[in-house]
Amino acid sequence: MKLWALVKKEARDILGNRIFLLVVVVQLLIILGTFGLALSTALVNDPAVLDSYGVNSAIKVGLSEDLNQSTLVDDLEAQKLQIEYFNTTQEAKRLLGTDLAAVISISSEGEIQVEFDTSNVFYPVASTKVSKAVDTFQLRKNLQSRELSEEQIKVIQEPVKLRIINLKEEEAVKIALDSPYFVEVMYGFIVPFILLLPFFMASNLVTDSIVGEKERKTFEVLLMSPLPSSMVVIGKIIPILTFSLLQSLAWILLLDLLQVPIFNTLLLLLILFSVGLGFIGVGILISVLVDSTKEANSAITLILVFTTFILFVPLFIKSGMFQVLFSFIPTVLMVKIASSPVVNPEVVVYLLPTILISILIFLGTVRSFRHERAIRL
Repeated sequence: MKLWALVKKEARDILGNRIFLLVVVVQLLIILGTFGLALSTALVNDPAVLDSYGVNSAIKVGLSEDLNQSTLVDDLEAQKLQIEYFNTTQEAKRLLGTDLAAVISISSEGEIQVEFDTSNVFYPVASTKVSKAVDTFQLRKNLQSRELSEEQIKVIQEPVKLRIINLKEEEAVKIALDSPYFVEVMYGFIVPFILLLPFFMASNLVTDSIVGEKERKTFEVLLMSPLPSSMVVIGKIIPILTFSLLQSLAWILLLDLLQVPIFNTLLLLLILFSVGLGFIGVGILISVLVDSTKEANSAITLILVFTTFILFVPLFIKSGMFQVLFSFIPTVLMVKIASSPVVNPEVVVYLLPTILISILIFLGTVRSFRHERAIRL
């Protein structure tokens, strides 16, 4: 009951903290912002998505009149690009960067020459589409120079006609944007970032847990409570850890509403609990060791920067040499678990180091608090 009284007191303090409520709102804005950013980035980087949304009118390509009657026109139209013809290169270059995303002309040596406006937001898509059209045109020219027939040229350019048959479409998982780029960005970085966000924020807030008591001159009252040191630390951890887990669960539901389905929720919550225990334990440990809130905030900021590097850099590194080591990183585990309904049982083994580190941090926090208690009493 005494532990429950401490938990309720800490919970009231957290919920009464306007900063905590503001942090929740800020997290919601961050989630919606990152989701919108992923959508827009996929739109301007994925040609297939751009085609499906019919935004190709935004990509205009200037083409020399000398190429008007060539098959390059057909190749560009096959890429669903808007074509504007020009008589002189100077005329087209004047529009490059304002009305045109690319200019295609013939060089003095008779070669196809392409100039892109790299500042155009649709440059990645324009570059892909124009390059593909020009490559197709050049290949056809080379084949024609070898006196091959049109039938032979078609066979060489399209050796296989791929026909995709979708089975069990009614069981397919609906996702906000059917784009490999969007899926990779969302599950490969944004989802673990969003789910860990409450614990990053919590570790900052919890630094006031002990050192705040010192500054308010109530620390001695806490030390004189009949609770063992371990129970005091647990009483400090339980409320903020519970609120953080509830926030992560709410963000999972929000992502589902945004059509970014998250799989294996219970296993994800287990990982988040383990990581959260470590984050919050570090925050309380710092709060015990320092003498001012300013020192605590500076220390936790440095630790969060280092931890962020450890957690998120492996998501961007493709290296077979470190792949086994990276499998133990919680964010890598979260990506594997959240993105697929099928879970490999060895995931539990990969989670053990995280659990062990969190327990050691908790034990270190209890020991530091017990030492501080012995000195002051």
